[in-house]
Amino acid sequence: MSKRDYYEVLGVAKAASADEIKKAYRKLAMKYHPDRNPEDKTAEEKFKEVNEAYEVLSDEDKRAAYDRHGHAGFDPGMGGAGFGHGGASFSDIFGDVFGDIFGGGGRGGGARRSNRGSDLRYTLELDLEEAVRGTTVQIRVPKLSTCEICEGSGAKKGTSAETCRTCGGAGQVRVQQGFFTMAQTCPTCRGRGKTIKDPCNACHGQGRVEKAKTLEVKIPAGVDTGDRIRLSGEGEAGANGGPAGDLYVQVAVRQHKIFERDGADLYCEVPISFADAALGGELEVPTLDGRVKLKIPEGTQTGKLFRLRGKGVAPVRGGGPGDLLCRVVVETPVNLSKRQKELLREFQQDMDGEDGKHSPRKSSWFESVMGLFGDK
Repeated sequence: MSKRDYYEVLGVAKAASADEIKKAYRKLAMKYHPDRNPEDKTAEEKFKEVNEAYEVLSDEDKRAAYDRHGHAGFDPGMGGAGFGHGGASFSDIFGDVFGDIFGGGGRGGGARRSNRGSDLRYTLELDLEEAVRGTTVQIRVPKLSTCEICEGSGAKKGTSAETCRTCGGAGQVRVQQGFFTMAQTCPTCRGRGKTIKDPCNACHGQGRVEKAKTLEVKIPAGVDTGDRIRLSGEGEAGANGGPAGDLYVQVAVRQHKIFERDGADLYCEVPISFADAALGGELEVPTLDGRVKLKIPEGTQTGKLFRLRGKGVAPVRGGGPGDLLCRVVVETPVNLSKRQKELLREFQQDMDGEDGKHSPRKSSWFESVMGLFGDK
């Protein structure tokens, strides 16, 4: 009996892509799978036919041979490739789907989950000056590192790990649940695919040991709280000789005594005396680069902001430096002498006779209060 064309079996064109072939196979395999059609010989035969067609068309070399020679290129009597007609399980058919969920393998026999080591995070506290200018620091990080004695194999020197007899090295075993066949981690080797008869004395068969490593970290200028620096391969060593994870250095800038940072700008409060605020003058204010002169005009009120351009921070991601904003706070004099109090009373009496001329905000506020309560 002649066989149907494989492309016709799957219902795809000869120019179909690998994804289109896989999609068609999944649909038909689900429809005709023996587990879903018990005692239905027709469905079983169709499933075998679909499975055979997919075995050829999903393999680039077999597909090329089929396109050239047709079924003759796969005649079992001529030494060609045969096909497993026993019926694939649902886990085989949809292996890449279940593999994502359960860590299981695909049709090729159960590839194990990645053995890449875990990423680590280290919080690094910096002074504002260090964060703004950049610095180089040394940190000491405890982590799991590859055992130097067994070089990560877990086996005693001179011996080697053996393929797990339970899972055959797949790291997984299959468990039947209804008409589904699920892949689970092998209980014997715990997913490693290998067992160790003579474990390394240093790491007790784990292939990794806990140790602290000193690292030198270069901090670029302009970093701020929340920024992080990635050190590739400085995380924990992977199991079974797998690649190491990464280390993320998380920056946390300590609170400064004078300055407060907001992005590229810096803020600070500048206390001035009552006399300086009233008469004006020139003050020295701090910046991260030294002191600068700040001119205070006559009649300066508390809360007034003065901007010093370019005296802020140059952000780590580029762009020019921000500004320094100085907020003036007029300080009320304390611990006055008897003479100073007398002078202030004379000054107060003189000011009260000027009908709010020298305190416009005070006069305006009292007028608003009177209007609120209907006073005249």
